[in-house]
Amino acid sequence: MIHDLASIQVLSLGLEEENIRFRAFLGGFDSDALDQTVFELDQLISPKVDCTQCGNCCKSLMITVSEPEAEHLAEVLEVNRTQFDEQYLEKGMHGLMLINAIPCHFLSENKCSVYEHRFDGCREFPALHLPNFQKRLFTHFMHYGRCPIIFNVMEQLKTKLLFEKQDHD
Repeated sequence: MIHDLASIQVLSLGLEEENIRFRAFLGGFDSDALDQTVFELDQLISPKVDCTQCGNCCKSLMITVSEPEAEHLAEVLEVNRTQFDEQYLEKGMHGLMLINAIPCHFLSENKCSVYEHRFDGCREFPALHLPNFQKRLFTHFMHYGRCPIIFNVMEQLKTKLLFEKQDHD
């Protein structure tokens, strides 16, 4: 298993062609069976990765925020909603709201300062425990070089499914 983010980022660039083939390969599997395999790998790998040693998701992702989440966190932070929105959110078309800074305002020493009240997108990431893995392949491969959990689950999945990997020499 690889934990070092710099190594993962370098390896991910070298595996781009392999991952294009792997993505196509995954389309041939039963969705429920693939989900079960991914769930098992996630349960095996996630506990071995200390996210507070990395924090890269909080340093590099744009998180969407719902109205109820914004209301709740404004209350927790004891600021009115207008102040919260001005300080923390970027508003787009159709009511879309995003955290307005990368890294996230709430990241402190690689830990979430509002962890118990974090947004759903943060709670779900890296979303390997959710059903319909095949429908989120684009997202998982987008984060493959960013997240040690996703990287290691994908690499183990290649092995488990007997995918023919490229020669790394």
